[in-house]
Amino acid sequence: MSDVFTLRGPIKKDRPAPESRSVTRKSLSGAELGTVALEPTIFGIEPNMAVMHQVVKAQLAAKRSGTQSTKTRKEVRGGGKKPFNQKGTGGARQGTIRAPHYPGGGIALGPKPRKYDQKTPKKMIRLALYSALSDRASLERVALLDSFEGWTVPKTKEAISALSALGLEGKILVVLSRDDSVAISSFRNLNNVKTIDAGEVNAYDVLDSDWILFTDATLPVVKEIV
Repeated sequence: MSDVFTLRGPIKKDRPAPESRSVTRKSLSGAELGTVALEPTIFGIEPNMAVMHQVVKAQLAAKRSGTQSTKTRKEVRGGGKKPFNQKGTGGARQGTIRAPHYPGGGIALGPKPRKYDQKTPKKMIRLALYSALSDRASLERVALLDSFEGWTVPKTKEAISALSALGLEGKILVVLSRDDSVAISSFRNLNNVKTIDAGEVNAYDVLDSDWILFTDATLPVVKEIV
């Protein structure tokens, strides 16, 4: 038998090896402190557009309140009396004026309170996040700061000066640790800046920002499994 008719399994797409990328490490004043290599498996993979679309769509769906509600014909007040006789009018028989085809009647097949949550596997969520970070790293939109230890009192003016010294513009996502309470208060009043905890970074917030600012403590690395 010819090989043309031989049954074969699905051919898996060969993805390119992760690329090695780096970022310039800076201080609050904007001084360069050297270059740091980014983790290739997090910042150097080929973005999976389909997975990012599905994960972001599920995340936006989970934000929906789902409280919209309309009344059916049995929930509308009134309409208990038959509007006219069953026979003799020449028109179609009617049992209530609260039917959907009457003005002020109930809504047929209208929205009711529901949940829009979608179940997404953890592997897809992680792949979407790594794809988003890799996309921003390929555009050189990842910034690295040593720390926010120089801030002792929350000041919005210092936050603006720091972003200007780092050369960050547009929508900025600042990834902070739980110890950066002063930095959180300093960035709070800036409309173009969003602060997020290092453990809550997600694909949507990364893609929704022009720049992602990490510190030495929040820069993602691959954890070794013992």
